[in-house]
Amino acid sequence: MSPKEYTHGEYRAQELYGDFWFNSEPLPLMALRGGVVLLEFWDHTCCRALRSVPYLEAWKQKYRDSGLTIVGVHSPRFTFGRDPRNVGRAIKLLGISYPVVMDNDQLIWSRYENRTWPTRYLLDRDGFIRYQFAGDTDYAGTEHAIQTLLCAAGGLTDFPELTEPFRDLDRPGAVTYRATPDFHAGYLRGSVGNVEGSVPESVTGYEDPLVYFEGRLYLDGAWISGRESLNSVMGGNRQCAVILRYTAAEATVVLGLTSGKQKEVEVRQDGSFLTAEQTGDDVIIGTDGRSIVHVDGPRMYHLVRNRGFGDHVLHLTATGPGLSVFAFGFLSGVIPEFVPSAGHE
Repeated sequence: MSPKEYTHGEYRAQELYGDFWFNSEPLPLMALRGGVVLLEFWDHTCCRALRSVPYLEAWKQKYRDSGLTIVGVHSPRFTFGRDPRNVGRAIKLLGISYPVVMDNDQLIWSRYENRTWPTRYLLDRDGFIRYQFAGDTDYAGTEHAIQTLLCAAGGLTDFPELTEPFRDLDRPGAVTYRATPDFHAGYLRGSVGNVEGSVPESVTGYEDPLVYFEGRLYLDGAWISGRESLNSVMGGNRQCAVILRYTAAEATVVLGLTSGKQKEVEVRQDGSFLTAEQTGDDVIIGTDGRSIVHVDGPRMYHLVRNRGFGDHVLHLTATGPGLSVFAFGFLSGVIPEFVPSAGHE
C-alpha cells in the first residue's frame, strides 16, 4: 500500500483514550504539541507488526532529543490480547521501551478508521495527521517524513542519514515473492480442509487426509472448534496435529493453552524435523534431534526461517489436550537479483 500524505489542518488527530498504559503515564496528545508524534497501531501476535519494532526503537533513540515521541497503540486481534499481563509480557520480550496504550475494544482503532496491522501515523507540531502508512514496509519513507516534520517544528536543522535497513526485504526497491496470505483458525474466520468439516463448539475426530491445499488447515486427532481458535481435546497418548501447506520464507503461528502451564509441540517441515539452519526464534532442537516449541502462554511463535523462498508442508504435533491454535502468518523473501545495494557477493 502506498503512503498517504495530508496537508496541515486537514485531519486533527483523535485523542488516545485507552484502557492501560505501559512505559509511561497516559500521554494526552494535547500535551505533545510542539513536537512530532508517531502512532503505531499494532498487535503482539502479528508477525508483520513485530517487524517494525527495531525501527521504532532506532527512531526513538535517534530523534527523541529532536522532539519525536513514539506511542504504540495495541489493538488486539484476539480476546487474550486484552489482558495487560499478556501484553506486558510481550512488551518485555520484544524490548519495547516507548509508551504503549491498550485499545482493548478497538475504540481508538475505529476512530482512526484502521483496517490492518500495523498502521502508522505521523502528527505534526500542531496535532494534525500528516502521514499514514498501512503495512510493514516503507521504513525509509516514514523516516524521511519524520525528518521533514521535525525540521518544520524546529527540532532538526538538517537531514541525517536514514537508518540502515535491518533486512534485505526492507531495502527500497527490493522485489519480493508473493507469500501465502495469513489465515486464522476457529469457526469465525478459519477454514478446515478435512472432509469432516468444522462444527462450532463441538468435538470432532479428524483423520489426516495426506493431501493439502494452500490456505486451509488440516487436522488429525480430536479438536473442538471455538470462535477464535482450534483446541485439542481428549487425554491419553492420542496425538493431535495441525498440517498446512504454505509458500514463503518464514512461518509463524499464534498458540495458546486451555490447560496446563506449558505444552511441548513438535515441528516438522516436509516430513522431517527442522535443521538448525531452518529453526525460527522459538524452536529448539533436542538431544534426540526433534525440533520442538515450548508453548508457555498465548503469543506468536516464530517456527521456521528457511534459507530461501519456497513451497512447504508444515506439521505441528502435540500429545493430548490443552493446545489452542489461533492463526498462522508468513513472511516473504527477496528475489536475490532484485535487491538494491544489498551488499551480496
